[in-house]
Order: sequence, then C-alpha cells, then structure tokens
Amino acid sequence: MSDKGKRPERVPQSQAQTDMGIPRSLLLVTVDCLRADHAGFLGYRRPTTPFLDSLVTESLVFLNAIVAGSPTYYSFPAIMASRYPLSLGRDVVGLAPGESTLATVLDRRGYATGAFLAGNPYLSPRFGYDAGFDVFNDFLNPDENARETRPETTTLPSRTCLNLLLGDACHRLKPVGALYDELYFQYCMRSASAPPPSMDALRRFPSADVIVDHAAEWLANCGKQPFFLWLHFMDPHAPYYPPQQALEEMGDAGIDAREARYLNSYWNRSDLGLQRLVPRREKVIALYDAGIRWVDIQMERLVGKLRALGLWDDCVVALTADHGEEFLDHSDRYHAPTKLPEEIVNAPLLLRVPGAAKGSPQQPFSLLHLSPTLLNALDVAIPETFLGRSYWPELQRGESWQGEALVECIKGCTNPFVTEKRLGPRLVALRESRFKLVFDFATASDSLFDLQADPGELSPLPTDAEKQTRRRLLEKLRQHISGSLNLRDAASVLAVRLRDLQLELAQPAVEMCA
Repeated sequence: MSDKGKRPERVPQSQAQTDMGIPRSLLLVTVDCLRADHAGFLGYRRPTTPFLDSLVTESLVFLNAIVAGSPTYYSFPAIMASRYPLSLGRDVVGLAPGESTLATVLDRRGYATGAFLAGNPYLSPRFGYDAGFDVFNDFLNPDENARETRPETTTLPSRTCLNLLLGDACHRLKPVGALYDELYFQYCMRSASAPPPSMDALRRFPSADVIVDHAAEWLANCGKQPFFLWLHFMDPHAPYYPPQQALEEMGDAGIDAREARYLNSYWNRSDLGLQRLVPRREKVIALYDAGIRWVDIQMERLVGKLRALGLWDDCVVALTADHGEEFLDHSDRYHAPTKLPEEIVNAPLLLRVPGAAKGSPQQPFSLLHLSPTLLNALDVAIPETFLGRSYWPELQRGESWQGEALVECIKGCTNPFVTEKRLGPRLVALRESRFKLVFDFATASDSLFDLQADPGELSPLPTDAEKQTRRRLLEKLRQHISGSLNLRDAASVLAVRLRDLQLELAQPAVEMCA
C-alpha cells in the first residue's frame, strides 16, 4: 500500500464546472476473469448479478465490449491509459513512467484519487499502476515477489522420496503412470491433508467485502471533493473459493470448503484429458458464479454507502472486466494467452452516467476507448497521447458507429516477470459485428469466423470463403502493426526498461498469477 504525499500541482476546475456545482465523481470497477455471458444484465440465466441488473434502467449496457489484450497485463494499458498493450514494444509490460492515465488526468483536475486492488501482482507499482493515486492499496505483501531460497542440501522425508521413486518407475509405463497419478491425487486430497476449516482459509486473494470496507472508509473522508475511485475484485479468479454466503445465494450451499478444494485441485490437473474434466465442469462453474455473486452483493453495499454519503446522484459508474475465463469452451481452462475466443475477449461493460442516455449499444466497443469516453462524460479534456477516442457523443444521441476492436498479446507469455518470456510472437484478433479474424504470428496463419453463423467459433471459414472480408481485415492488421512501430515513444520505452532493470537487480522474478 502506498499513501502518496505531495502530488503534482492540480488544475482548478473550469468556470463552467464551478457554476454547475461540484463536478461528477467516477467509480471504476474492474472484475478479474468476469465473462460477459455470466452477467445477468447480459442474459445469463443464473442469478449472478441481481443488484447490477437493477441498474440497467439507468445505465448503458454494451453488448459487445471487447478487451484490447488478455490476460491482465495485456488488458489494463488500454483501460487505464487508452493504449494498445504492445504499442511500446513486446518487452514492455504495464504503464510507462510519466504516461498519462485516467488517474493522472483526474488527479491534476483536483480529484481525490484512490485505488483498492485485490492482490493482483500485475496491477502494482511494479508496473506503474500507482501513478496519479493519492491512496493506492494493492493488498500485496512487499516480499511476495521474492524467490524462496532454500539450503543447497535438503533432506526430503523418506515417504516423499519413496513416492518420487515409485512415481518415476510407474511413469515409464504410461497406463501404470496414469493410474499412479490418480491414486496419488486421491491420497493427497482425502488422506494426506487435514480438512480445511473454511473457504476463507483457502482463498488466495482478499474478497470483495475487504475491498469495499477499505473503499467505504476512504469515501467517508473525501468530503465534498470530487473523487476517482478504482476497485479491482479478484473473486471470480481461480482458485475459486467464494464465501459460503454467496454459494447459498446461488443455491449451491451443498458445496463446502473440502469439496471446493477437491474441485479446484482436480480442475488444475495437467494430466487429465477433456473427458475426465467435463463431469466436474458444472460444479467448478458454480464456484466461479458464486464469486461473481459476491462481487454483486458487495457492489450493492458500496452503492448504499455512496447513497448514504450523498454521493450517488453525482457519480459516474463504469463496471467491466480485464478478460473472461474458459471452461472447456475451446478445450481449455482459465485464460492463458494461447488463443483469443469470445469467452476471453468479450467483457461486460455497464456505464451509468446520471441523467444521461440509456440503452444497449450492439456495435463492438474496444476498451481502448473507455477512458476517453469516461473523461468526455466528466467534461474533462482527453490527453493527446490516448490512442482511443470518446464515443460519448454517439452514446448520448443513441447513434451507432462503424469499426472494429483489436485484441493483442504475446502468445504463451504466462509470466511477464521474466523478460525473455515477453519476446514471443504476437497473437492478434480483429473483431467486427459479424466477422472475427485471428492471426497467429507463430505460425503465420489466420482464422476467419462468421459470428452470426458460428457464435461459438467452432468452425473457421474455408480459406476461399469471404476473400474480400479476409483481405480487408488483414490490411487493417498490417496498418495496426505498422502504426505501432512508427508511433513508438522511444523515451517511454527507455524509461520502462530502466525501471525493469532496477527491479531485476533488486530482486529476481518468480511465477505469478495471470
């Protein structure tokens, strides 16, 4: 946690804003791993978001909001700084020192700025996300990134040594090795470990109620000053350990902590094929959905606090996600940057601006445009460095727009703390209303999907189909790559590299969550 001291000089509000009274505040809520199709306000059949659903009558609900990158470390440069994640180069992760962001802009405009982020290591000062915040609490242990050190000689328990030898012998015969893996897993789950006392004891990240508690206390101290509050919830992120209350609200009270540990461990096994995982899928989704429901419950509590403080009527609210989550939809789990299907790139986006237009825009809306649109809604000037543009005029008038959303990442980069892992080939998707092109630079191959005829992206079109569409999207992809190279800010790249070098010299990198 950092509680900033002296801030840069703030720009006074314009006379027009002063005449209208106190400027509107902004609440930005980002929910890790929240699939668009698991939100009630986007048509999900299970009651994951009853409170957020109630805000639909006073909000814009985007049916096709698309992230600009995935996972977290490729998504947030667009959300916070309106920049494509690879526009400063493949080796740059996070925000650059001195880069204009939603927080730095509002900080200079005199807003109180606070961030409470539930322990995601990629949203930390290490990657520049504290810039512009008076109070920044990422709930990370400062020593969490330090590699565990062990003595050069370690004596293993005799039982462990025996299991290692037995496992090695069994894996020389594949059928016997698979049987050994299953027996050993069941032994570890049922006999070798004590029953967990509760979900809370197993949870890796602070739950949404903890984040809201801190945010509510901060709001109470803001007085009449306009504020920008950013909350990031990790409740739907694996491993899935929702509070028991959320399971009860979802009608899944029968899943206890012991079963949840078993399900998470089983779901995480790399030795199982699709057929073995499918029978556990529904209960794993039940845990995931309960995490979403807990966010919804805490959002209701937070809005209640805003109302009690008299802040709700002048508060713009945007709720979205950094990416989705896969549950065998395309034979995979979680959200590794190995493919870009809709369940990963289609994010929920609910935007409430008091007294403004409502509706459900259907056109693709890249989260690259979120910050400019929010600033425009607040009547705050948009930095020239933002690559996105404001769609606030179209949204106010209820007009549609043309265009596509682009998503990019480095294929297979699951640990950006290791610089070398950032330097792989790109994976890029271009998403229009009907068509979606995915280009894999590792294989120099493209796949074109007709989302009207094939919404599940199960069958890419033949190479001789929709030739003009494919050619047009490939040309837009070429223009994007060329533009990224030509507009690259050398000073920002150098600043990031120097920061990374200083941190690498200070402490080695470790495997972290995505």
